[in-house]
Amino acid sequence: MVDLKGQYEKIKKTVDSSVLEVLDSTAYINGPKVHEFQKNLEDYLGVKHVIPCANGTDALQISMMGLGLKPGDEVITADFTFAATVEVIALLGLTPVLVDVEPDTFNIDVEAIKNAITPKTKAIVPVHLFGQCADMDAIMEIAKEHNLYVIEDNAQAIGATYTLKDGSKLKAGTIGHVASTSFFPSKNLGCYGDGGAIFTNDDDLAHTIRGIVNHGMYRRYYHDVVGVNSRLDSIQAVILNTKLPHLDTYNKARQNAARKYNTAFKGQENIITPVFKKTCDSFCENCDCHVYHQYTLKVKDTDRDALAAHLNEKGIPCGVYYPVPLHSQKAYQDERYNEEDFKVTNQLIKEVISLPMHTELDDEQIAFITSTVINFVNG
Repeated sequence: MVDLKGQYEKIKKTVDSSVLEVLDSTAYINGPKVHEFQKNLEDYLGVKHVIPCANGTDALQISMMGLGLKPGDEVITADFTFAATVEVIALLGLTPVLVDVEPDTFNIDVEAIKNAITPKTKAIVPVHLFGQCADMDAIMEIAKEHNLYVIEDNAQAIGATYTLKDGSKLKAGTIGHVASTSFFPSKNLGCYGDGGAIFTNDDDLAHTIRGIVNHGMYRRYYHDVVGVNSRLDSIQAVILNTKLPHLDTYNKARQNAARKYNTAFKGQENIITPVFKKTCDSFCENCDCHVYHQYTLKVKDTDRDALAAHLNEKGIPCGVYYPVPLHSQKAYQDERYNEEDFKVTNQLIKEVISLPMHTELDDEQIAFITSTVINFVNG
């Protein structure tokens, strides 16, 4: 699904020398290289504060801790996403409120958010799924109207741009009150282990979060807030610092691969290719609203699982993201949920399949993958 080795080979010399430099310095935790990456990412995103941490799940949890959410507070998020989003809500004793998603973008449904708000609602967590932003204009309007926090789950869309209604553009993760991201190796900006970060333009919130990630300390052995141990190590920081200048190029390579996939599947009635955010009329060379962390199809009148098995037999990796909705997972089942409220998600889990998507895909690979899918679907 992801050719990490091929990507590494192109930056091997810089990565290797940077890692050796850290080993030589012995500044492994919160060293100068971490602060250098932090500053570079702030500049890239156009955000005031980046707080690195140990992984993307921690980034979500710490964001909620920083906002002062309390047990019993309700947090609305999407049913169709990875479990980490709801996991941290439950871990903090908050009440997860899962809602349905849009059938075309797979992102959280704005009308479902509106219908889920109660006096106990304190925050919304839109997940920018598969590489494009949720409808942030509408979500921020809802949040303002109801005095809610917005925590962007930006684990899959780093580098994507969102065009606001007024025509201005912001990077994904810089629109809400706070955002989290993951640097898991397969991400568009991935390290060679675990890593994550939190973004915010709020000075006071940033200060609180900086303490939380480091055992609640602002001065060694003085613990001012309840914290956790969640820090990005210097080796991961230098790897990310090496990759960051290439991020736009990496994302363009993904977009180029997506365009070739789309062209190959054009006219196939039972194969529905990914849909652009509603503000985009069509794919264009300079459009960066979708950075294709995943290239996810919907297949109609087709046995999706049989297709996945066929692709694997042909040596083609594929993935089903996600086979079980969160409201049906044993850990998060709740009598509050009504299946009628999850019609889209319950359909998507039968139809979606993700094809290989990474920076090293070539024309021959794409031709083989697409022809294999088409031949099976038209069987």
